[in-house]
Amino acid sequence: MSYSIGDGIVSLALAGGIVGYVYVKAQSHLKKTEIVHKERLAAMEKGIPLPEFPLEQSQERREIDANTITILGTVLFTLSVGTMIAMYLNLPAQTHSFWISPLPFAFLGWGLIAYRFLQIKDGR
Repeated sequence: MSYSIGDGIVSLALAGGIVGYVYVKAQSHLKKTEIVHKERLAAMEKGIPLPEFPLEQSQERREIDANTITILGTVLFTLSVGTMIAMYLNLPAQTHSFWISPLPFAFLGWGLIAYRFLQIKDGR
């Protein structure tokens, strides 16, 4: 494969965009921390007690909703079966055997649905 100068420019622009996003995010975090620090210093000078709070919101671990597994399984299964049908009907004769390529996703979706129903029968 030969790459053009445009491909290189696109790659550089994408890398620059990612670096720029990370830089702006870090600067906004620093600015927020600086404002909180100034507010705390001013309150300490005036003798106002401030409650302690974390600068970053803690990430609480939530339990996964039981319906999420079923929904994900249904979406994976139906999309992969639909893709297999579309590929079976539309692929040319040379590549006709590729219609089974989404089959692992169909099995994954079916497995997630089966897991959920086995979990229900188990009483969880």
